[in-house]
Amino acid sequence: MRKGFHEFSEKPKRFYKAVETAAEAGGHQVLLDGRAVRSPKGAKLVLPTRALADQVAAEWAAQGETIEMGDMHATRLAHTAFEAIPPAREATALSIAEYAGSDLLCYYAEEPAALTERQTQLWEPILTRAEAELGLSFVRAAGIVHRPQPPATLDKVRDLALALDDFALAGLAFGTSLFGSAVLALALQRRWLEGEAALAISRLDEIYQEEQWGIDEEAAQRAERLRAEAIMLDRWFASLGA
Repeated sequence: MRKGFHEFSEKPKRFYKAVETAAEAGGHQVLLDGRAVRSPKGAKLVLPTRALADQVAAEWAAQGETIEMGDMHATRLAHTAFEAIPPAREATALSIAEYAGSDLLCYYAEEPAALTERQTQLWEPILTRAEAELGLSFVRAAGIVHRPQPPATLDKVRDLALALDDFALAGLAFGTSLFGSAVLALALQRRWLEGEAALAISRLDEIYQEEQWGIDEEAAQRAERLRAEAIMLDRWFASLGA
């Protein structure tokens, strides 16, 4: 029987002992036995703040005998911010605006009433604050039928994204996808709420269903993975001084 690729592939072994950070022209680096971590294309990874370098360094220091890149969320996001975002800023901002065009927080459940009330209680204050402080305007809808948002709102979301530096923009794009909501990602980036709270708000429907019917092991593992990513992103924005 022919073996699949996964049966031959092995996780890379840890090849270093010491992990530290050091100042570098234009920012900070993570050093593994004195050698700088490099991006996928081979450039020395330069991070904008010492706090962010410490966050990435902590992931490298936490590795055991093998390197679990799938668990190194900040490292992977740092590579994206450093290498992938600069040539794709416009496209990234546009994708965030497109999320806002069908933002999760604008689609309330028609029933049950208990879920709708919970959504109103937790979603409406964030939407209202985004409208008041960011100059946005959102159309609320009941059910899943798409309701277009004002073009001016989408343009404003794009402009807000483009006003960020590459690392904050990468975080905003990551959060938008993680939460299914550009509004929640903007709220986290502006420190209106914490990462775990933003994730819980984005998962209101799932959490409600879990309360009614329970949660299986696969769903629990997925929820824990999302929680780890939300915690990472919260620290990411804090490390950027957002």
